[in-house]
Amino acid sequence: MKPFHLCDISRPRAALAALLILFILTACTMNDLPRNMNLKAFNPHRADFPCVHEASKLPLITNESEILFQQGMAVTSNELWPNQRDYKKAAQLWEQAAAKGQWKAAMNLAGLYEHGLGMQRDTERAVLIVEGLMKQGVPAAFDKMGTYHQSGIGVKPDIDRAYGFWQLAADMGSPAAQTHLGYKLDAAYDDAQMGVWGNSKVGIKMLECAFAQGYGEAAYKLGQTLNLADKNYARALAVLHEGVKFGSKDAASYLFASFDEVDPLTANVIDRARAERYSTLAAALELNPDLRFPNLYKVLPLPPASLPFWDGKRETLIDAAKAVILKQPTPATPGANRTGRAHIPQGHVLTGNIAPPPDENAYDNHGRPWGLKARQHAHFTGYWLPQIDVIRGDWQLDWNAAQVPWNFKRGEPLPNLAEQIPPGYGAVSWHYKGLPVQQAASSHPYVAQGIARYVPAPEAPRSCSGTVLCPQTGIWSARLKKEHAHYAVFHESWRQAYVEQGQPFPVPTTLHEAGGLNVAARDIRWRWIGDANQADVSGHVHVTSTPIDS
Repeated sequence: MKPFHLCDISRPRAALAALLILFILTACTMNDLPRNMNLKAFNPHRADFPCVHEASKLPLITNESEILFQQGMAVTSNELWPNQRDYKKAAQLWEQAAAKGQWKAAMNLAGLYEHGLGMQRDTERAVLIVEGLMKQGVPAAFDKMGTYHQSGIGVKPDIDRAYGFWQLAADMGSPAAQTHLGYKLDAAYDDAQMGVWGNSKVGIKMLECAFAQGYGEAAYKLGQTLNLADKNYARALAVLHEGVKFGSKDAASYLFASFDEVDPLTANVIDRARAERYSTLAAALELNPDLRFPNLYKVLPLPPASLPFWDGKRETLIDAAKAVILKQPTPATPGANRTGRAHIPQGHVLTGNIAPPPDENAYDNHGRPWGLKARQHAHFTGYWLPQIDVIRGDWQLDWNAAQVPWNFKRGEPLPNLAEQIPPGYGAVSWHYKGLPVQQAASSHPYVAQGIARYVPAPEAPRSCSGTVLCPQTGIWSARLKKEHAHYAVFHESWRQAYVEQGQPFPVPTTLHEAGGLNVAARDIRWRWIGDANQADVSGHVHVTSTPIDS
């Protein structure tokens, strides 16, 4: 039988059939891609919106992958000048983290390919990464695919499919999609050309849900509606203030303008002192959108509370309002408590294989220490460890394990320890172990990014239920038990609040009933971190922080 070939025009029917099969197979393959998935048509007039939190849908993140992700965030931090940001290094770190299941790292990696940062621009690669996350059920990936269809990034522009993806993402819990659609539905009338629809009931529910997830843009949009449309000034002010905590530059600027002039939102009272603080926070968020201010009440409580005194320095205000992380005491250096030649300064470690001593003859061409040992004099300045050379039993092993390095200067005689070794149990040699160097201090990733600061751990830990009045002024951190139904969506690492003694602990504004998160005060355990504002001799309270070396 003659072999078949697609280009064989002598067999037109067979060639046509083969081409049709190839087209069907290709079409099926393309249709199987998440970018081409079947979508429900966008329904701006839907009757209801059940709130879902994104965190309840996300895959688990391992500590190892989180460290890699945060390292990538640190080298691209907004605290760095643009020419100091290392996107190539971040891409390497985020690729490793994504391979270990860190979905945020994968989203950031897609962003680098999308914009050509640290690598050649590759929109198809960006789309493929997002599609991989869609297969894992990550809500933010569906929101991003909507943006790709809106702008034609890696796919054919299609605004109808963009809205379909945004609708699906919002239903899955994406706060970004909920905010985007919620604001468009929160209109007085329909105007499809302008992209707005009159479905405020559902629009507000979407904004409330996103706000309940700590999304700053949602707080800004919701606060505007509560202020301008509903005239609910008290809650609008609280929501916008929370928006500043969540990192919304727009919310901070909005409140600056409101306190700087006569405005019903602020009871028609001009308060330039508060306005200045909101302006300072807005400027900081403009420079670094990654900043969050969970301890905003430490520097800027809402009226009628009086403002603590502030020295006017931007750093003081920002540091006091940002998140804090407990700085644990540095563990004692082995040898720090020894005396005489065996003492090693606290915070120092012996160089060993790390770095050569001043006399580089002690190291080979690869930077590794020579197999140095001496019996009578120290060849180099540094620490020398006595060891029995020939091991014949447990006695020698135990004796070697009990020895510590001794410090000698070059040329000093080394002690003869033969009297410690019974005859026949081996000879002792001294082995060079290097010089003491300052141990590198590790830094928490959030501190490295400039979005958190260290505070010393309190000497007397204290915790209490959310149902009691605050027993001590300072920063408190909120926790839920791991078995609680909403543990995964509580964002425990950022649940901090500055509370004054005698005041009730806050049930955060974000736990509004429309937010779909049912957490009772009795379920919350508050842990005292310390770091209260300080009062001067006249009793005036000043905005203070307790920075320590990182």
